[in-house]
Parts: sequence; C-alpha cells; structure tokens
Amino acid sequence: MEVVVEIKESARIDKYLAENTNYSRSKILEMIEAGLITIDGEKVKPSRKVKDGETIYLPDDYVSEVDIEAEDIELDILYEDEYIIVVNKPSGMVVHPGNGNSEHTLVNALLGHTNKLSSENGEIRPGIVHRIDKDTSGVLLVAKTDDVHQKLAEGFKNKTIKRVYVALLDGVFPNASATIDAPLGRDPKNRLAYTVTGENAKEAVTHLRVLKRYEHHTLVELRLETGRTHQIRVHMKYIGYPVHNDPIYNTKKASDFGQFLHAKSLEFEHPVTNEMMYFESPLPKEFEEFLDEL
Repeated sequence: MEVVVEIKESARIDKYLAENTNYSRSKILEMIEAGLITIDGEKVKPSRKVKDGETIYLPDDYVSEVDIEAEDIELDILYEDEYIIVVNKPSGMVVHPGNGNSEHTLVNALLGHTNKLSSENGEIRPGIVHRIDKDTSGVLLVAKTDDVHQKLAEGFKNKTIKRVYVALLDGVFPNASATIDAPLGRDPKNRLAYTVTGENAKEAVTHLRVLKRYEHHTLVELRLETGRTHQIRVHMKYIGYPVHNDPIYNTKKASDFGQFLHAKSLEFEHPVTNEMMYFESPLPKEFEEFLDEL
C-alpha cells in the first residue's frame, strides 16, 4: 500500500518528506536508496528538488528488515498445528511492523513463538494472511507455510472464510438489520483515514444485525463481504452510528482503549485437512465492563 503526498512548497525531497510524514529522515533515505519513492513514476535522489503541484508516492508501511526482531511476548493462542495458528489479538497491539511501529507487534510476538511462518506477504508480514486494526481485538488467522497462506488468501477472496464482529455504536439504531453497500477509498483530506467514495474507491459491503439496544447505544453483530481497511468503522460513521470511542471516525477525546470493535469469530475449512473449523473469542474486559455499566 502506498501513500500520496501533495507538494506545497519547494524543498529537497528527503527534507520535505521528513517534515511532512511520520518517517524519519534516515528511513526516507533508505526508501530513496531502495527506489521506493517516486515522482510521476520516476525514482529520485535525496537532493531532488520538489516543486509545487508535484505528487510524491511512497510506501505507508515501510520497515527495513533489520528492524524486525523476535520478541518474547505472550500470545493468546486459540489453536495451533503445523499449518496454522489462530490467535486472540488484544486491543492495542499492531498486527505487523509498519510506519512508526517496529516493535511489540503481533509479528514480533509470532517470531518469538515460532520460526515457521509463511513468507507470502514479505519480510515484514510473515504469516499474516489478514489483519485487524491496532485497537480492534479478536480472532486472527496466521499461516505457517506459503502453500497454506495461498489457500487461506483465496478463501478470503472467495468469501468462504466467514468473519463476524461485534461493535458498540453510538446512538440507537432503529432497524433490526441493515446492509451497507458503499465503496471505500482514501480520504483526500486525511491520508491516514478512509471515506465512502474516496480516492480509488473499491466495493465494500457490511451486514449489520442488532443484538441489544441501550439508552444511547446499540450493540451490533457485523458480517463482512469484503475486507477493506477500516471498513466497519467507516461504514458505521457513514450511516450515522459511529463505533463508540473510535479516535478517527467518531471522537478525538477517545480513551486509550480505542474503538469498541471486536473480531468475535472466524469460520473456515482447514486448508490441509479440509475440516470445518470455528473459533470464537470473548469480548475484552474493558468492553464487557462498559456494557455492564450501560
């Protein structure tokens, strides 16, 4: 995935990006050396002067190989065999190293747990077939071999892997169920966010079912047909019932726990044994306690 930076002043490209992105100048230089930063499709040098109106393209999740280290972090493993691992990711843990996050991620923990992980998604995402946001908790599927990774990726693409989420929304949703069919793309006003019909929007479909209504909130179950970045969070904001405590799509006064969104369950056919498998994880303590207060 890449991020686009619009140029608003003339300056050296390495200095400009260090001041206008979350990357350090040393990381910018690494990416320039690797040919990962371009202007109009052309690789650049650090001394290249950028001009008003030009557009710079660069990765939004770059981490050099030397940054990724195995860490002794306890994992909540729901299931493991020689082909897959199913983990219950806590809220607050980033799935894989990326811009500004090279330590304490799920990948660092997985590398500390096993040396057998797929390489299909490159050096910074070993084993990662799909991901959930940092502050989203719940079930995540990890591949140990490349063959298994490919089969699981195909399952997500063909929608044979079923994912169910639970979220607490602000506001009382009036209907028993709904389907949100609204394409998502990058928000041109905020490069870290997404929006309906944003830049290069892609199909996104979310199915909603009400579980319980409170005085000012609604607990819902959500099923995904597509797996776009921030899909549930953007769709809930779009229909006027944002996920409670969402720091990007709801309120800037959100607590450290982040959005009340949990990947409740995952159902799939084992890529080797063909056995139907189902895994479910309980709501985080903070989520449960807040519901009790309601």
